Amino acid sequence: MTDVLVYGALGRMGSIVVNLVEQAEDLRLAAGVDVYSKGGAVAGSLDQVEEHVDTVIDFSHHTLTPGLLDWCVSRGASLVLCTTGHDEAELAAVRQAAERIPLFFSANMSLGIAALAELARQAAALFPEADVEIVEAHHNRKLDAPSGTALMLAREVCRVRPGAKLHVGRSGLGRREPNEIGIQSVRMGNLPGTHAVLISTDTQTITLKHEAHDRALFADGAVAAARFLAGRGPGLYDMKDLVAGK
Repeated sequence: MTDVLVYGALGRMGSIVVNLVEQAEDLRLAAGVDVYSKGGAVAGSLDQVEEHVDTVIDFSHHTLTPGLLDWCVSRGASLVLCTTGHDEAELAAVRQAAERIPLFFSANMSLGIAALAELARQAAALFPEADVEIVEAHHNRKLDAPSGTALMLAREVCRVRPGAKLHVGRSGLGRREPNEIGIQSVRMGNLPGTHAVLISTDTQTITLKHEAHDRALFADGAVAAARFLAGRGPGLYDMKDLVAGK
């Protein structure tokens, strides 16, 4: 049985994780923490947690990461870090903490996106001269473009295209450059997220696509990551490790 603390337990994603943990037979909800807590079952800070904790699943905010890392290291708890937008200092703290605890960190917690990234890398390697375009679509309230997931997919393709250059957006005059990876962004409606990787030669096109129907899929991935960390030693793990079962 793995004792889980959910950090950011009152948020939309945190609430879903709490429900998933409570329903799981191999996990136990040890505690919920949220800085916006006004009392009750959810604590307002980590200092109020007295229960034993094996793993923390974090869906709070990246500015809270340094304090959370210190707490996990002091308690010897593993961490599934689901926040994004970290600055360089925060990322350095993540890498340092991973030397002492098992730490799972990914730009996207979707198992489906992990599979898409693996397939995109394989297809790009199979057709080294093909044009590659990544098209992502999200709801009209999303602030950043391109999405972190689109950039993650591009990095996977770059693993088999060492000289590749990213071309974000396309307008004006100019031919496509050789070994260019294009990224296009769409913002409209209430789309949870769609990512497509198009790999095209003169004779054929492969389209790999992932569509998110509900943001709960990220909670599914976080719980899978918590299970993955059980019994593992210190290190920085991500979705590639989970998919490979390493």
